[in-house]
Amino acid sequence: MTPSLSEKAQAFADLHTQEGIFVMPNAWDEGSAKFLAAHGFPAIATTSGGVNWSRGREDYVYAVPAGEMLEAYARISDCVAIPVSGDLENGYGIEPEKVAETITRSAGLGMVGGGIEDFTGDPANPLYELELAVERIAAARAAADQAGFTFTLTARCEIFYFDVENKYAEAVKRANLYREAGADCLFLPGGSEPDTIRNLVKDIDAPLSVVSEWDGPQYTVAQLGDMGVRRISTGGSMARACFATLHSAAEKLANEGTFGYLDHVITDPAMSAFFQTPVKDNLKLK
Repeated sequence: MTPSLSEKAQAFADLHTQEGIFVMPNAWDEGSAKFLAAHGFPAIATTSGGVNWSRGREDYVYAVPAGEMLEAYARISDCVAIPVSGDLENGYGIEPEKVAETITRSAGLGMVGGGIEDFTGDPANPLYELELAVERIAAARAAADQAGFTFTLTARCEIFYFDVENKYAEAVKRANLYREAGADCLFLPGGSEPDTIRNLVKDIDAPLSVVSEWDGPQYTVAQLGDMGVRRISTGGSMARACFATLHSAAEKLANEGTFGYLDHVITDPAMSAFFQTPVKDNLKLK
Protein backbone atom coordinates (compact mmCIF):
# COMPACT_ATOMS: atom_id res chain seq x y z
CA MET A 1 0.00 0.00 0.00
CA THR A 2 1.34 3.44 -0.93
CA PRO A 3 1.99 5.53 2.19
CA SER A 4 0.11 8.77 2.63
CA LEU A 5 1.89 12.10 2.49
CA SER A 6 1.58 12.43 6.26
CA GLU A 7 3.12 8.99 6.74
CA LYS A 8 6.01 9.82 4.42
CA ALA A 9 6.51 13.13 6.19
CA GLN A 10 6.65 11.52 9.61
CA ALA A 11 9.00 8.81 8.37
CA PHE A 12 11.33 11.47 7.00
CA ALA A 13 11.23 13.50 10.21
CA ASP A 14 11.96 10.38 12.24
CA LEU A 15 15.12 9.72 10.23
CA HIS A 16 16.54 12.94 11.69
CA THR A 17 15.86 12.05 15.32
CA GLN A 18 16.76 8.39 15.42
CA GLU A 19 20.23 7.09 16.18
CA GLY A 20 22.61 6.58 13.30
CA ILE A 21 23.15 8.01 9.86
CA PHE A 22 21.07 7.79 6.69
CA VAL A 23 21.77 8.50 3.02
CA MET A 24 19.45 10.66 0.93
CA PRO A 25 20.73 10.74 -2.70
CA ASN A 26 19.56 13.47 -5.08
CA ALA A 27 17.41 12.87 -8.16
CA TRP A 28 16.82 15.24 -11.08
CA ASP A 29 13.94 13.58 -12.93
CA GLU A 30 11.47 10.73 -12.61
CA GLY A 31 13.83 8.13 -14.07
CA SER A 32 16.70 8.94 -11.73
CA ALA A 33 14.29 9.08 -8.79
CA LYS A 34 12.90 5.64 -9.54
CA PHE A 35 16.39 4.17 -9.96
CA LEU A 36 17.49 5.57 -6.60
CA ALA A 37 14.33 4.47 -4.80
CA ALA A 38 14.80 0.96 -6.15
CA HIS A 39 18.05 0.65 -4.21
CA GLY A 40 16.41 0.89 -0.84
CA PHE A 41 17.25 4.41 0.30
CA PRO A 42 14.79 5.64 2.92
CA ALA A 43 14.37 9.03 1.23
CA ILE A 44 15.65 11.03 -1.71
CA ALA A 45 16.29 14.70 -2.33
CA THR A 46 16.24 16.72 -5.52
CA THR A 47 19.09 18.60 -7.16
CA SER A 48 18.53 21.94 -8.85
CA GLY A 49 21.85 21.45 -10.63
CA GLY A 50 20.70 18.19 -12.15
CA VAL A 51 17.39 19.70 -13.24
CA ASN A 52 19.18 22.64 -14.84
CA TRP A 53 21.79 20.52 -16.62
CA SER A 54 19.19 18.10 -17.96
CA ARG A 55 17.52 21.13 -19.53
CA GLY A 56 20.76 22.36 -21.08
CA ARG A 57 21.52 25.33 -18.84
CA GLU A 58 23.92 26.29 -16.09
CA ASP A 59 23.26 26.11 -12.36
CA TYR A 60 23.62 28.75 -9.63
CA VAL A 61 22.14 31.63 -11.62
CA TYR A 62 18.65 31.47 -10.08
CA ALA A 63 17.24 32.21 -13.53
CA VAL A 64 14.79 29.31 -13.58
CA PRO A 65 11.21 30.28 -12.74
CA ALA A 66 10.22 28.83 -9.39
CA GLY A 67 7.16 27.21 -10.90
CA GLU A 68 9.25 25.27 -13.41
CA MET A 69 11.69 23.98 -10.81
CA LEU A 70 8.98 23.07 -8.31
CA GLU A 71 7.01 21.28 -11.02
CA ALA A 72 10.07 19.15 -11.78
CA TYR A 73 10.32 18.32 -8.10
CA ALA A 74 6.61 17.52 -7.95
CA ARG A 75 6.99 14.92 -10.68
CA ILE A 76 9.83 13.34 -8.70
CA SER A 77 7.72 13.30 -5.53
CA ASP A 78 4.82 11.73 -7.37
CA CYS A 79 6.73 8.83 -8.90
CA VAL A 80 8.20 7.21 -5.78
CA ALA A 81 6.76 5.86 -2.55
CA ILE A 82 9.53 7.23 -0.32
CA PRO A 83 9.84 10.75 1.13
CA VAL A 84 11.24 13.51 -1.09
CA SER A 85 12.94 16.68 0.14
CA GLY A 86 13.28 19.63 -2.23
CA ASP A 87 16.41 21.60 -3.07
CA LEU A 88 14.63 24.94 -2.76
CA GLU A 89 17.78 27.01 -3.37
CA ASN A 90 17.36 30.53 -1.99
CA GLY A 91 13.61 30.14 -1.62
CA TYR A 92 13.06 31.77 -5.03
CA GLY A 93 12.93 35.23 -3.56
CA ILE A 94 14.71 37.54 -1.16
CA GLU A 95 11.83 38.49 1.08
CA PRO A 96 10.78 36.15 3.90
CA GLU A 97 7.27 36.17 2.41
CA LYS A 98 8.61 34.73 -0.84
CA VAL A 99 10.44 31.99 1.05
CA ALA A 100 7.25 31.14 2.95
CA GLU A 101 5.35 30.95 -0.33
CA THR A 102 7.93 28.51 -1.71
CA ILE A 103 7.58 26.25 1.31
CA THR A 104 3.80 26.31 1.01
CA ARG A 105 3.94 25.47 -2.69
CA SER A 106 6.47 22.70 -2.10
CA ALA A 107 4.34 21.04 0.55
CA GLY A 108 1.34 21.29 -1.74
CA LEU A 109 3.30 19.53 -4.50
CA GLY A 110 4.18 16.51 -2.40
CA MET A 111 7.51 17.36 -0.82
CA VAL A 112 7.84 16.52 2.86
CA GLY A 113 10.95 18.62 3.44
CA GLY A 114 13.05 21.29 1.84
CA GLY A 115 16.21 23.29 2.22
CA ILE A 116 16.64 27.08 2.15
CA GLU A 117 20.05 28.65 1.43
CA ASP A 118 21.53 31.88 2.76
CA PHE A 119 23.40 32.40 -0.53
CA THR A 120 22.29 35.51 -2.41
CA GLY A 121 23.71 34.64 -5.81
CA ASP A 122 25.64 37.94 -5.77
CA PRO A 123 29.45 37.34 -5.74
CA ALA A 124 30.01 40.76 -4.19
CA ASN A 125 27.66 40.04 -1.26
CA PRO A 126 27.24 36.27 -1.26
CA LEU A 127 25.42 35.83 2.06
CA TYR A 128 22.21 37.41 3.22
CA GLU A 129 22.65 39.76 6.15
CA LEU A 130 22.25 37.70 9.30
CA GLU A 131 19.03 39.32 10.52
CA LEU A 132 17.35 38.81 7.15
CA ALA A 133 18.71 35.27 6.85
CA VAL A 134 17.18 34.37 10.21
CA GLU A 135 13.88 36.01 9.27
CA ARG A 136 13.80 33.92 6.10
CA ILE A 137 14.17 30.69 8.07
CA ALA A 138 11.55 31.80 10.58
CA ALA A 139 9.13 32.53 7.74
CA ALA A 140 9.88 29.12 6.23
CA ARG A 141 9.15 27.48 9.58
CA ALA A 142 5.86 29.29 9.97
CA ALA A 143 4.79 28.17 6.51
CA ALA A 144 5.98 24.61 7.13
CA ASP A 145 3.87 24.45 10.29
CA GLN A 146 0.78 25.12 8.18
CA ALA A 147 1.49 22.26 5.77
CA GLY A 148 -0.87 19.82 7.47
CA PHE A 149 1.91 17.31 8.06
CA THR A 150 5.39 17.26 9.60
CA PHE A 151 7.51 19.23 7.12
CA THR A 152 11.26 18.90 7.78
CA LEU A 153 13.02 22.22 7.22
CA THR A 154 16.72 22.30 6.43
CA ALA A 155 18.69 25.53 6.73
CA ARG A 156 21.71 25.66 4.44
CA CYS A 157 24.63 27.91 5.43
CA GLU A 158 27.04 28.67 2.58
CA ILE A 159 29.68 30.48 4.62
CA PHE A 160 32.51 27.97 4.12
CA TYR A 161 32.62 28.79 0.41
CA PHE A 162 33.54 32.43 0.99
CA ASP A 163 36.27 34.56 2.52
CA VAL A 164 34.68 35.50 5.83
CA GLU A 165 36.48 36.63 8.98
CA ASN A 166 36.23 34.15 11.87
CA LYS A 167 34.57 31.74 9.45
CA TYR A 168 34.03 28.80 11.76
CA ALA A 169 32.63 30.90 14.61
CA GLU A 170 30.33 32.72 12.22
CA ALA A 171 29.19 29.42 10.73
CA VAL A 172 28.22 28.07 14.14
CA LYS A 173 26.54 31.36 15.06
CA ARG A 174 24.44 31.34 11.90
CA ALA A 175 23.60 27.66 12.18
CA ASN A 176 22.38 27.89 15.76
CA LEU A 177 20.33 31.00 15.00
CA TYR A 178 18.73 29.14 12.10
CA ARG A 179 18.00 26.30 14.47
CA GLU A 180 16.38 28.70 16.94
CA ALA A 181 14.33 30.13 14.06
CA GLY A 182 12.90 26.68 13.38
CA ALA A 183 15.26 24.65 11.19
CA ASP A 184 15.13 20.91 11.87
CA CYS A 185 18.44 20.13 10.19
CA LEU A 186 21.57 22.14 9.33
CA PHE A 187 23.62 21.81 6.17
CA LEU A 188 26.97 23.61 5.85
CA PRO A 189 28.58 22.56 2.56
CA GLY A 190 32.28 23.24 2.18
CA GLY A 191 33.10 22.53 5.82
CA SER A 192 34.35 19.11 4.93
CA GLU A 193 37.57 18.52 6.85
CA PRO A 194 37.21 15.81 9.52
CA ASP A 195 37.89 18.10 12.48
CA THR A 196 35.49 20.68 11.10
CA ILE A 197 32.72 18.12 10.74
CA ARG A 198 33.26 16.75 14.24
CA ASN A 199 33.25 20.25 15.71
CA LEU A 200 30.11 21.23 13.83
CA VAL A 201 28.35 18.15 15.19
CA LYS A 202 29.43 19.19 18.69
CA ASP A 203 28.77 22.92 18.42
CA ILE A 204 25.47 22.97 16.50
CA ASP A 205 22.30 22.04 18.34
CA ALA A 206 20.71 20.18 15.43
CA PRO A 207 21.23 17.15 13.20
CA LEU A 208 24.01 17.84 10.69
CA SER A 209 23.70 17.00 7.00
CA VAL A 210 26.73 16.76 4.70
CA VAL A 211 27.09 16.32 0.94
CA SER A 212 29.42 14.05 -1.00
CA GLU A 213 31.40 16.84 -2.63
CA TRP A 214 33.16 16.32 -5.95
CA ASP A 215 36.01 18.66 -4.97
CA GLY A 216 36.40 17.75 -1.29
CA PRO A 217 37.53 14.79 0.81
CA GLN A 218 35.74 11.55 0.02
CA TYR A 219 34.49 9.57 3.00
CA THR A 220 32.50 6.40 3.43
CA VAL A 221 29.08 6.43 5.02
CA ALA A 222 30.55 4.64 8.03
CA GLN A 223 33.28 7.25 8.44
CA LEU A 224 30.79 10.11 8.40
CA GLY A 225 28.60 8.22 10.85
CA ASP A 226 31.57 7.91 13.19
CA MET A 227 32.00 11.70 12.99
CA GLY A 228 28.42 12.15 14.21
CA VAL A 229 26.78 13.16 10.92
CA ARG A 230 23.09 12.35 10.75
CA ARG A 231 22.33 12.73 7.04
CA ILE A 232 24.24 12.46 3.76
CA SER A 233 23.08 13.83 0.41
CA THR A 234 24.83 13.60 -2.94
CA GLY A 235 23.96 17.01 -4.36
CA GLY A 236 24.55 17.14 -8.09
CA SER A 237 27.34 14.55 -8.03
CA MET A 238 25.28 11.64 -9.40
CA ALA A 239 23.97 13.82 -12.22
CA ARG A 240 27.54 14.90 -12.97
CA ALA A 241 28.61 11.24 -12.98
CA CYS A 242 25.95 10.46 -15.59
CA PHE A 243 27.10 13.37 -17.74
CA ALA A 244 30.70 12.21 -17.30
CA THR A 245 29.74 8.81 -18.72
CA LEU A 246 27.99 10.49 -21.64
CA HIS A 247 30.99 12.75 -22.24
CA SER A 248 33.45 9.85 -22.22
CA ALA A 249 31.31 7.74 -24.53
CA ALA A 250 30.79 10.58 -27.00
CA GLU A 251 34.44 11.59 -26.95
CA LYS A 252 35.68 8.08 -27.72
CA LEU A 253 33.08 7.56 -30.42
CA ALA A 254 33.90 10.88 -32.08
CA ASN A 255 37.69 10.68 -31.78
CA GLU A 256 38.41 6.95 -31.88
CA GLY A 257 35.37 5.49 -33.57
CA THR A 258 34.97 3.01 -30.71
CA PHE A 259 31.89 1.85 -28.82
CA GLY A 260 33.48 0.76 -25.54
CA TYR A 261 30.64 2.23 -23.55
CA LEU A 262 28.47 -0.65 -24.72
CA ASP A 263 30.35 -2.92 -22.32
CA HIS A 264 28.67 -1.19 -19.39
CA VAL A 265 25.12 -0.49 -20.53
CA ILE A 266 22.00 -1.82 -18.85
CA THR A 267 20.25 -4.11 -21.30
CA ASP A 268 17.11 -3.00 -23.08
CA PRO A 269 15.02 -5.85 -21.62
CA ALA A 270 16.16 -4.91 -18.13
CA MET A 271 15.31 -1.24 -18.67
CA SER A 272 11.94 -2.11 -20.16
CA ALA A 273 11.06 -4.48 -17.34
CA PHE A 274 12.09 -1.95 -14.73
CA PHE A 275 10.04 0.91 -16.13
CA GLN A 276 7.01 -1.27 -16.85
CA THR A 277 6.46 -1.72 -13.14
CA PRO A 278 4.03 0.66 -11.40
CA VAL A 279 5.91 3.81 -10.46
CA LYS A 280 5.18 3.38 -6.76
CA ASP A 281 6.56 -0.15 -6.53
CA ASN A 282 10.26 0.74 -6.75
CA LEU A 283 11.26 -2.77 -7.84
CA LYS A 284 14.90 -3.75 -8.14
CA LEU A 285 16.57 -3.52 -11.52
CA LYS A 286 17.29 -7.08 -12.61
